[in-house]
Amino acid sequence: FFSSRGIVYKEKVWRLPVGNPQSRGKALINMLPLEQGERITTIMPLPEDETSWGELDVMFATTRGTVRRNKLSDFVQVNRNGKIAMKLEEEGDEILGVETCTDNDDVLLTANSGQCIRFSVSDVRVFQSRNSVGVRGIAMAETDRVISMSVIEHVDASPAERAAYLKRAASERRLAAGGAAEEEEIALTNEEIGEEAELSDERYEFLKMHEQLVLTVTEYGYGKRSSSYDFRLTGRGGKGIRATDVSKVAEIGRLVATFPVGNDDQIMLVSDGGTVIRVPVDGIRFASRATKGVTIFNTAEGEKVVSVERISEPQSDEEAEEAPSGEADTAEDSGEGNPE
Repeated sequence: FFSSRGIVYKEKVWRLPVGNPQSRGKALINMLPLEQGERITTIMPLPEDETSWGELDVMFATTRGTVRRNKLSDFVQVNRNGKIAMKLEEEGDEILGVETCTDNDDVLLTANSGQCIRFSVSDVRVFQSRNSVGVRGIAMAETDRVISMSVIEHVDASPAERAAYLKRAASERRLAAGGAAEEEEIALTNEEIGEEAELSDERYEFLKMHEQLVLTVTEYGYGKRSSSYDFRLTGRGGKGIRATDVSKVAEIGRLVATFPVGNDDQIMLVSDGGTVIRVPVDGIRFASRATKGVTIFNTAEGEKVVSVERISEPQSDEEAEEAPSGEADTAEDSGEGNPE
C-alpha cells in the first residue's frame, strides 16, 4: 500500500476482510497506521515469491510531476509502521501512482491542464536510496497537477509508420461497422511524417498486436479512445503534448482521467453530485488525442466527474439487460459504494 505521504505499508492478502460487491469493507485506518489526512493512493499486488522482486522496477509519480525509479526489491522488508518510499520536497505534493515497469516500457504522465508526456523508462535512472526526491517528469504551471501515470509498452515505429497504421486501422473499423461509423478524427499532430509509409500486412499485424488504447475523460463527461501510437515519445521533463483539445476547456472541463483500457473493459464514472454510471469501453468513440471527444456522461449544470475507474470484468448478459450502458444511478441507490 503506497500512501499520499510517501510511505509504503505491506499486508498479507489473507488478512484483508472478505466481502461481496455491496459490502462496505473495513476502513484502512483500522488496518494501517495512517496519519490524519494520509490516503492510500496505490494498492499493488505482488508475487508471493519475494526472490523474483529483483527482476522488476517500480516507477513513482507525484501530483507535481516528479518521477522516481527504484528496484522493487527495495521494499521487501517493510515493518508494521510502514517505510519511507519516496521523499516529497514540494509543499502539497503527494504520491499519485506507483507502477511496476521494465526498460522495455514507456511512462505516460497526464496533467489536468490537458498536457501529457510520454518518455522511456530508461530516461529515469534507478535510484539507490528510498529517501530521495526523484527527477522532473513533466513541466507544468504552478496551478496544474498530474492526474495519472500509466506504463505503456514501448514499440519502435517511425512517425510515418504510425500515421499509416492509424489510417489503416480507422478504415478497418469503418469497414467492420458496414460504413455506418462516423468519420474518425485520426491524425498525428505536430509531427514531421515525411513520405507516407507502406505497411506490409506482417508489419501492420505486429503494430496491431502491440497497440494499446488510451482513454481520456474530462470533468464535464467528455471522453474518447486514442491509440498509443498517437502519443509520441519525447524527452523527460518537458511540457509534453496535448491529450485533449486544450482550447475547449471551458466547454469540456479539465482532464480527470487518462489510462489504458481494453475493448472488453467497462468504466465506472462518479460525479460530485453522487451520480454513478457504468459504460462499456467499446461504445466510446475513437479520436485523435488532441480532440475533445464525445459526451459519455451527461452531467447536470454545475456537476463534474470526479472519479473514473476501469472495470476489467465485462458484464454478463443478464447484467447488461438489467442495467443498460450509460444508465445513471445515485451512489446511494446503485450499490456501487461511496464515491470516495
